[in-house]
Amino acid sequence: MKLKISILLLVAFSIRNAQAQTQEQKDSIKNVSLNEVVISGNKFSERKKFVIQKVDIISAKEMVKMNAQSTADVLTNTGQVFVQKRQQGGGSPVIRGFEASRIQINIDGIRYNNAIFRTGHLQNVIAVDHNALQQVEVLNGPASTIHGSDALGGVIMLKTKDPKFSKSNRFELTGANTLMRYSSANQEKTVGGGITFGNNRFASLTQLTFSQFDDLVQGKNGVDSIMKLWKKPFIVERINGTDSMVKNPDPYKQVATGYSQFDLLQKFSILQGRHVKHGINLQMSNSTNIPRYDRLSETSGGIPKNAEWYYGPQFRTLAAYQFDAFKLKTFFNDVTFNLNHQFWEESRHNRSYKKTALNHRTEKIHALGYNFALRHKDEVNELTIGTDAQLNFLNSTAYKEDIVSGAQAKIDTRYPDGKNNMNLFGVFFQHVLKLDEDRVVMNDGIRFNYTTLDAHLIDTAIQFRLPFNQLSQTNKAVTGNLGIAYMPTEELRLSTNFSSGFRSPNFDDMTKVFESVSGQRLIVPNADLKPEYTKNVDAGIRFNDGVIDIEAYGFYTHFTNAIVTDVFTFNGQDSVNYEGTMTKVYASQNKAKAFIYGGGFSATYRPALHFSLFGSINYTYGRFNNDTVLVPLDHIPPVTGRLGIKYDHQVWYTELYSLYNGRKKLVDYNPAGEDNIQYSTPTGTPSWYTVNFRAGVTFAKHVQLQAGVENILDKNYRYFASGMSAPGRNFVLAVRYIY
Repeated sequence: MKLKISILLLVAFSIRNAQAQTQEQKDSIKNVSLNEVVISGNKFSERKKFVIQKVDIISAKEMVKMNAQSTADVLTNTGQVFVQKRQQGGGSPVIRGFEASRIQINIDGIRYNNAIFRTGHLQNVIAVDHNALQQVEVLNGPASTIHGSDALGGVIMLKTKDPKFSKSNRFELTGANTLMRYSSANQEKTVGGGITFGNNRFASLTQLTFSQFDDLVQGKNGVDSIMKLWKKPFIVERINGTDSMVKNPDPYKQVATGYSQFDLLQKFSILQGRHVKHGINLQMSNSTNIPRYDRLSETSGGIPKNAEWYYGPQFRTLAAYQFDAFKLKTFFNDVTFNLNHQFWEESRHNRSYKKTALNHRTEKIHALGYNFALRHKDEVNELTIGTDAQLNFLNSTAYKEDIVSGAQAKIDTRYPDGKNNMNLFGVFFQHVLKLDEDRVVMNDGIRFNYTTLDAHLIDTAIQFRLPFNQLSQTNKAVTGNLGIAYMPTEELRLSTNFSSGFRSPNFDDMTKVFESVSGQRLIVPNADLKPEYTKNVDAGIRFNDGVIDIEAYGFYTHFTNAIVTDVFTFNGQDSVNYEGTMTKVYASQNKAKAFIYGGGFSATYRPALHFSLFGSINYTYGRFNNDTVLVPLDHIPPVTGRLGIKYDHQVWYTELYSLYNGRKKLVDYNPAGEDNIQYSTPTGTPSWYTVNFRAGVTFAKHVQLQAGVENILDKNYRYFASGMSAPGRNFVLAVRYIY
């Protein structure tokens, strides 16, 4: 009751003062909007008004107020990006119906995607610490001109914090932060902090975070028949040397979902004169084992299929050298160069119920890359030319271990067990034309892509005989973009954009051996895959006068050679004996045509300074042509939306908001892809909404206390394609120090 009265008093006070503050607010908001920066623009910093492509921006201040558990949750909380979670330690963003390897993740201007990213769900985005981020940008739609292969649906640009220089030649503290955070739904305990120091020529930043997440408790309110499906009635324990089903004392607790993670960021910056900067960027992320809750919940005849199923520690490192020269008095005003090395290690481990053979499959990826770009900038034109490349080297190993005797033996690897490499190279040209005092802006560009893949198999007959010992491919493609924006007034912007995308098949597409559904569906290699291509057209309108901010957009994507998983024959057979079970064969295959279309609408109303009401909704629809029959594409999310009210002051803020996901009917599931139809209800994924509250107050300029309640109504729900339920009612408390 007290909360309701407080909100009513706040609204009354805000409306009373709205008229006097409106002009001040308009001027303030316009100034912010006009100076908004998109790090990813054309490899260089760029004002948002000069980028035709739809871009959603999340600042560091917004991320602090979100008080989220991970980068995946940051994206979810925007209401603009659908994020699939197959396990608690997961996070696979979807942009315009494209997921994982079909969208590109970019960290500090460096391509993050590696050669084994699949088109299905990944836990990739959690390997970047959101506490170390300065800004997140989501580019919607194909972005292959600048970013190359994989950017079919868009690009997620993750920009980490930079070291701060001091104004003198003495070394001094230039920034610091600490964080302690607790969440009740999974007993989250997060601690972290960072420090930056330097003088006017040298600066250093160190940021580290440690998080521990226990088993996740799902909501207790929902439809009884659905909740019965999603409860965890049993757990598997090894008692006296044998696997046993044990009653779960709390069926709402999703046992075997917890994990821990450590993240480290270290940066150095050196100023050479007034116009040249050198940088060293070191990153590391390391998780513990992450259980596959969905696989551990599978049963056959009431008996668990698996006693153990977990991802091994997910380990990522990045080391990069960055060179920037800016405001040069030459034809090219700006120069950027980046040389980088990345390493990923991931593994899968599984053991069937009542069996003693524990299977271990491990992949290691080394990636060497560079980015080089030059920019000419004058009052009318911006011209960017550049080149980039990435060399990927894959090592795939596998063995089974008897947990009783310790004996080991070979098993089939997930990817070819010999020498494997995939290389990407590109040259691009991007142009921005500004006319009529920046009221008319045009973006145009073109890129040449060249990719190669070479994979070698040593043992072709571990589980079943493969008819080849080498797979190789070379692909070339030209992609481009053309867009125009017209701003007849300071408040109104109209835009349209055409762009094309390209994606070359990687190791996961061409060479994978993977049992996607235990005993039912085995994915095998397909050497005949071709690259995927998209052609996209979108249009948008935005009106922002400082009080009302409305944006609407629509898009249509024509998708050719779409790679989808479908039934297949292997050595002339539709089934093979895999691990003692006759299993139906599937493979990644090109389908002639597919299409995706959709749109979205967002609105914000600011009746007074600091006070706002907001809402958004997004819709996507996708189908591919399978022998003249339209079949749903996988990864197409249901309708998503966000609605809320917020008061945001320099000293304190409060926000009441709701997240919404529409129903995903069973007929809209892809029957053979990554939609995980086996984890749905008999009618699909039910619609759901959550009601959430968060607030924060700042003491002594630098200390911030944050509190919130997520899923206040304790709803029991699942995200589409997820094999586990989302958190129930979750109390969140955090203390931060920001200097």
